Amino acid sequence: MDTANQDINLNSPNKGLGTNDLSDVPAEGAVGNAARTLPPGMTEEEAEELRTELTKVEEEIHTLRQVLAAKEKHATELKRKLGLSPLTEFKQNLTKGWQDVQTSNAYVKTAERLSEWNDSLYLSAAATFEDIAQSEAYKKTQETLSVAGQKTTAAFSTMGTAISRKLGDMRNSPTFKSFEDKVGNLKSKVVGGRANGEEVQSPEQTNNPAQDNAPF
Repeated sequence: MDTANQDINLNSPNKGLGTNDLSDVPAEGAVGNAARTLPPGMTEEEAEELRTELTKVEEEIHTLRQVLAAKEKHATELKRKLGLSPLTEFKQNLTKGWQDVQTSNAYVKTAERLSEWNDSLYLSAAATFEDIAQSEAYKKTQETLSVAGQKTTAAFSTMGTAISRKLGDMRNSPTFKSFEDKVGNLKSKVVGGRANGEEVQSPEQTNNPAQDNAPF
């Protein structure tokens, strides 16, 4: 076998075949075209047109990605010049997101529903208290408390009257009058003695006048 006619590519599927044998092997493109099948009802011209359009769309996608990357880089540079840090941008996005939530239909409907529930709960509580106020048990309890208050007021009034009467009786009693007379006499002596320049003697000195002259 002539080595010049052998395939020198070790990875070739025609390895070991001579140049004369290569003429019997079909080309790769011919094999691919023969193996490619078209969907039912589609002609080769329609398939080729779709392939061309797909190629254009993929090229446009690639171009748009490059443009988007350039725009993002330019936006980052502008933010850096304006002093907008990632944290500031995050706060702004968070604030804007919350504003969007508050103006969303779901949030508005939820707020309205909660307001309706709150009003309904308030009306229900008010109706419950009204029913309690109109109930027989509440009326009886209120009447009982009113009667008890009246009885307590009357009891205090009676006790005050009794105390005043008792004090009046004490003032009119002989003992109280005797005590009052003694206090009045003592007051008269004190005031009269001071007016005359005399030394006011205590009751003990008045009862024992000889004690000052007693011998040693």
